[in-house]
Amino acid sequence: MPTRLRTADLLRLTDEGANGVLDGRFDHLIPEAFSTTERWATRLHADDDVDVWLISWVPERNTELHDHAGSFGALTVLSGSLTEYRWAGEELLDRQLDAGDQAAFQLGWVHDVVRTPEASSEPIEISADSPTLSVHAYSPPLTAMSFYEVTDHRTLRRTRTELTDQPEGA
Repeated sequence: MPTRLRTADLLRLTDEGANGVLDGRFDHLIPEAFSTTERWATRLHADDDVDVWLISWVPERNTELHDHAGSFGALTVLSGSLTEYRWAGEELLDRQLDAGDQAAFQLGWVHDVVRTPEASSEPIEISADSPTLSVHAYSPPLTAMSFYEVTDHRTLRRTRTELTDQPEGA
């Protein structure tokens, strides 16, 4: 299903969501104790056009190489750093996204996201034990994800597709 939102709209929504988390508007949705081994996600907003999520990232837990089926999206890193590995046709390219950075992804974007070890930026203090956090928006709301592997011939092979309303393989 097409969406009336644009990438700029999703970047604005993730920025507003990040500000809302920092302002305490979503405190009732955030776990009291952050897990240092398990990721979690909580929906900040949902309507017919978009889902906005707060996602935690813990060491050594990636999302696997995946797409977002018929959804495109954006993210704002709230604290810590993330590394995104994106399929670029014949290889994976990586980029680091630090607190305050934003990124967007179009239909067909295949990537993997992981918490950057020893983040280079100072995290925003949400709690003494806070994980790396990011706010993501998907439009239309996420309904499926396909997962991939890179073959020996430097191509992608889809390994499975899952129906889901959970973000980034949460």
